Amino acid sequence: MEDGKEASTNSLLKDECYADFLAEEFDVKTYTAQAIHHAVIAEQLAKLAQGISQLDKELHSQVVARHEDLLAQATGIESLEGVLQMMQTRISSLQAAVDRIRNKIVDPYNKIVARITQLARLQVACDLLRRIIRILYLSKRLQVQLQGGSREITKAAQSLNELDYLSQGVDLSGIEVIENDLLLISRARLEVENQAKRLLEQGMEIQNPTQVGTALQVFYNLGSLRETISSVVGGYRTTIQDNITSALDIKGLTQPANPRGAPGRAVLPTPGNTAAFRAALWTNLEKLMDQICAACRQVQHLQKVLMKKRDPVTHVCFIDEIIKDGQPDILYTFWTDVTNTLSEEFHRATEASSFLKQAFEGEYPKLLRLYNELWRRLQQYSASLQGALSGGMDATLDITTTETDSQDLFTHGKQDYNPEKALKDSLQPYEAAYLSKSLSRLFDPINLVFPMGGRNPPSNDELDSIIKTISSELNVASVDPNLSLAVAKNAAKTVQLFCVKSEQLLCTQGDASQVIGPLTDGQRRNVSVVNSLYRLQQAVAKIISGLGSCPPAAAEALSSSLEGVQALMSSAVQPLLQSVSDSIEAIIITLHQEDFSGALSNPDKPDVPCSLYMKELQGFISRVMADYFRHFQCVDFIYESTESIARRAIELFVRNASLLRPLGEGGKMRLAADFAQMEMAVAPLCRRVSDLGKPYRMLRSFRPLLFQTSELIASSTAVGDLIPYSTLLHFFFTRAPSELKSPHQRAEWSIARYSQWLDDHPSERDRLSLIRGALEAYVQSVRARQGKEFSPIYPIMLQLLQRAASASQEARV
Repeated sequence: MEDGKEASTNSLLKDECYADFLAEEFDVKTYTAQAIHHAVIAEQLAKLAQGISQLDKELHSQVVARHEDLLAQATGIESLEGVLQMMQTRISSLQAAVDRIRNKIVDPYNKIVARITQLARLQVACDLLRRIIRILYLSKRLQVQLQGGSREITKAAQSLNELDYLSQGVDLSGIEVIENDLLLISRARLEVENQAKRLLEQGMEIQNPTQVGTALQVFYNLGSLRETISSVVGGYRTTIQDNITSALDIKGLTQPANPRGAPGRAVLPTPGNTAAFRAALWTNLEKLMDQICAACRQVQHLQKVLMKKRDPVTHVCFIDEIIKDGQPDILYTFWTDVTNTLSEEFHRATEASSFLKQAFEGEYPKLLRLYNELWRRLQQYSASLQGALSGGMDATLDITTTETDSQDLFTHGKQDYNPEKALKDSLQPYEAAYLSKSLSRLFDPINLVFPMGGRNPPSNDELDSIIKTISSELNVASVDPNLSLAVAKNAAKTVQLFCVKSEQLLCTQGDASQVIGPLTDGQRRNVSVVNSLYRLQQAVAKIISGLGSCPPAAAEALSSSLEGVQALMSSAVQPLLQSVSDSIEAIIITLHQEDFSGALSNPDKPDVPCSLYMKELQGFISRVMADYFRHFQCVDFIYESTESIARRAIELFVRNASLLRPLGEGGKMRLAADFAQMEMAVAPLCRRVSDLGKPYRMLRSFRPLLFQTSELIASSTAVGDLIPYSTLLHFFFTRAPSELKSPHQRAEWSIARYSQWLDDHPSERDRLSLIRGALEAYVQSVRARQGKEFSPIYPIMLQLLQRAASASQEARV
């Protein structure tokens, strides 16, 4: 039933008659106006009446359906009114209680507030009174201290510092009792500050650590130490900047030479006054370095005093007060500013004036010398300052000796900082330009004496010009080790260029190595080139020996370039030396074409003529030395080369002498004579034949063996040490029957081919292996013909071969 009522209600609300009235924006006037406009008033009134009737019915049905609920709601409203009335009564009672409590609290609270205000004012008044009493006391004490002069200035500063503390955070104006004292205090502060500044300036000027320490103590007591130090150092920095600008002022440099220049004309030195301009420039720079040195010394002195001075009360080191909060120390900051200013001002001045740029680049060593002298003076002063401050301070200033005494002032707290490099960094552009011009000056004389298409090496005068240029550049650069090293490297490049140019002149064709006729044009030119290289080598070596003050690396750079000269000289004479060596070998090997198998013609009085090949060898060596090598001026160098030829000739002679077969008694006598003549043959190739070393001793040791028995030869002490086993075994083959063939005969090689094989196999192991094969072949041939015994020389050779194998094995181990 309830659902039926709700459905009828919903259908009633959905009726078109009520749709307009249910809209949220329903307006009575608008609805009435629409009804009048459509002229259906009676019809609308009828609908309204019908709708009202339906609503009345609906309301009646709803009241009937829910009358019990409606009665319950009416009863609840009456109960709520009772509750609300009771709450109203209680709220009124609470308000009355609050009013009574307020009346009891407000008066005491107001009294307390008043008493607190009075107490605060009393405290402020007491604090002011205490301050005033202390100010009056300190003011009187300050007047006494001021009368004490500089002796009491630190105490006066301490009093002023306390007075400043008393004046902080309060307004003391208008207090008549201390008005005069406040004026006195302000005047006293100015007086103490001025007196301390004068004391500091005087102490800095005369380098008196006691005065400087006193002044610093005053400023520390006044609480203005950091500001004062910054001001002092800033003043030095500004002064140096002004000095640099003045020293590089192009107008100031040219004004003495042209005092009446026309207005508006560019101020440039005339060509005739360039010398005067540069003289004035270097004079200004010398003065500038003196000024920078003086300022740096004063800042160094100030820093050192700050590092050693401590406050006698708090024991705080003054330098720690300056560099706290991560601030750099004053000398580091000052030096950094000075070097940066030098870089900036030099760059600005040289950009504005080409004359200044040319002067700095052209005479860079002079500028570098001024910088080095400045740095040397600062280092000397720093060293002297260590001792002066350690023993010359007033004990009353609480100057302490700490581990900082041994530290470099520049690197205090900056271990990775290089102050000397920072100073010279401003010169890098001029150094690069100077080195470039220096290299051009070094290369120019070489390019001049080696023209394009030229065929002749430089003359002595031209070479002297090159040497003088190298020596001059090195002497000028000796003012600085780094510059000396850079110029030495340029000089080494110069020597290398000389070698390159000389190498282009060398003759490498076939006529450079001929030893048949007189000197060819190519050989003469090669001799001239080698002589020119030798003179250059000697001159540069002399220059190196005179580089006393230069760093070792500079001498090493020049010495390494001379190695290239030596190598080029060697390659220039190598074709001729090789040709001479080959010709000597060809002559020696012709000894096998002569007959050494004959007996003695007259045993009582043997006539031993010199062999033909030996005469040819002596004549050839004498002619070669006279026609080819005597033209070389580098005697030591030539002897070093020809001595190796002499050693090779002796070894070849002994080798071929040991390979002679057959060898008769007459042949032995003639071969022994050839051994003696061999010493005379190689004598022109060396200063003394005895200087040839082991080959010479082998030659002398082998000759007596020609006439000794095989057993005695095998037991000789020279075997294995001076004379190789393989050589002695070759010699034993000459005493063996023809059936015991030599290694080359067994291999069917020529003497020349076998000699080449021996050169290619210098190892005794290889040579002995070939000899063993020859002996084994002999054994097989004897057994093949069913021989009953071996040749007497065979056991001796076999024993010697076994000894040689054992010695070779021991040598490998």
